Amino acid sequence: MSRPDAFEDVVSPLPRACGAPRARGRLRVAAEDFRVDEHLPVTPDGKGEHVLLRIRKTCLNTQDVVARLARLAGVKPRDVGFAGQKDRIAVTSQWFSVWLVNRPEPDWTALNDDRLELLEAHRHGRKLRRGALRANRFSLVLRDFDGDAGELAERIERLQRLGMPNYFGAQRFGRRGSNLQGALRWFREGRRPRQRNRAGMMLSAARSLLFNQVLAERVRRGDWASAIPGDYLALDGSHAGFVVEQPDEVIARRLADFDLHPSGPLPGDGPSRARDEALAVEQQALAGWDEWRAGLAAARVASDRRPLRARVSDLEWAIEDDRLRLSFTLPRGSFATALVRELVSFDEGPGEGLPRPCG
Repeated sequence: MSRPDAFEDVVSPLPRACGAPRARGRLRVAAEDFRVDEHLPVTPDGKGEHVLLRIRKTCLNTQDVVARLARLAGVKPRDVGFAGQKDRIAVTSQWFSVWLVNRPEPDWTALNDDRLELLEAHRHGRKLRRGALRANRFSLVLRDFDGDAGELAERIERLQRLGMPNYFGAQRFGRRGSNLQGALRWFREGRRPRQRNRAGMMLSAARSLLFNQVLAERVRRGDWASAIPGDYLALDGSHAGFVVEQPDEVIARRLADFDLHPSGPLPGDGPSRARDEALAVEQQALAGWDEWRAGLAAARVASDRRPLRARVSDLEWAIEDDRLRLSFTLPRGSFATALVRELVSFDEGPGEGLPRPCG
């Protein structure tokens, strides 16, 4: 895949760990069908130059909230921190920090309207940084659900036991692959976007696309949740890890306990940490993607790793008439749609001719 017009859907062709599901449904018919609650690894300390705000937003993206907070507080957008981007077509609770050194604290309730609600405000000593998340709790509704409860239960049991393939979801790639189109133009023409945030989204999309290719190959092989010689195994919840020369029973047990995860590359400037068989699989999966790998290296984005699987915690489900309700917790950076696609073949939105959930 190398043509910009081939990027409209780069997720549907990815292989599923459980095979194609027979069940069908529709996601995000309304914004309230997709709810996310963000959980931080720390609690506000009650003092400091920053204010931590927990905000519930509806049909707004994260940058919309950043702009509102900056205007109200009279600060620059860069003085507003957040841990992760959240969906626009959703109801999400999210934490933000605002740096108020030598500034009076505004009346945060002035933010409240039909799309934004202030839930909490606390003083804190540090800015909220990207990735400073413990987990996200999702509550989803799939409407027009048509499927067998027995098959669904079997799939859920397997994903709870093994985890789910940690694919990047379609949101990462932009509407109709716009982030990928921009990245490819950048790599070919050598012109970096002026907007820092826009450039970051393009680089992130390009790395995510390549990661998905490696994970897809491991899913086809059937070893995405297990270790092979030369795998770089990531410690759960950490950036640390190690290369395993020859997996043994101890490694298998730690994988079963979700203490370790096989990882895949986020390509950039630097070599892969994988070795031996694992490195050969990566190279095979990324054969033909040299233009993308070279572009990422030229942009001087540092190479990194990402777990090939994500643990699915506290999963609850129920079928009510023609609706499937799902609630579950995923670690930071994992996509709810990557789980849903293992359970249900789904379309998003209310369907042709009907109003979109966020106008």
